[in-house]
Amino acid sequence: MEQKLIENEEKEILDLYRSVGALLEGHFILSSGLHSKVYLQSALIFSRPDIAKIICSKLVKKIIEKVNIKEINYIVSPAMGGVLLGYEVSRQTGLPNIFVERVDGIFNLRRGFEITKGSKVLVVEDIVTTGKSSLECFKCIKESGGEIVAEAALINRGGDVDLGVPLICLASINIPNYEANSLPKELEEIEAIKPGSRSI
Repeated sequence: MEQKLIENEEKEILDLYRSVGALLEGHFILSSGLHSKVYLQSALIFSRPDIAKIICSKLVKKIIEKVNIKEINYIVSPAMGGVLLGYEVSRQTGLPNIFVERVDGIFNLRRGFEITKGSKVLVVEDIVTTGKSSLECFKCIKESGGEIVAEAALINRGGDVDLGVPLICLASINIPNYEANSLPKELEEIEAIKPGSRSI
């Protein structure tokens, strides 16, 4: 019964993505460098405040079930994908939020953002694939003196991702990803596009 509830919730989340055209099909290069037939464009979710509010409230509910929210000092999100989600989770929980952004390819705190040494941090990201961006974000937080309690994301599309802390997701879906040198024939025939923000 519990498994059926999880499957229904995951279907509902993907249906919300489809409803705003945020579940794209084609040939995409993900931020991780992997190739995929499917891209989840979370920015389109946040272009619709009514839908963003619903999806974020579901994530906040899961976060509260899994961690003691009163122990969290900061919500930290990696730019760009996690910024709007981090803000909305912050708004709904009343917790302060900041974000890290890349400088010369490495995540840094800028804009006057600081993490007090020993602070407990909840990392919030939109999509997790390999966990590479999350771990890079973690490194910045730890170097700033923060302690990561958990990560929350809308969708885990990478299967068994081990971040060393609990990963709280609304949906975990198995979307095949491919290395550039091992593409299936149907992807080789389609020009790849890179819609993410890693190169910004």
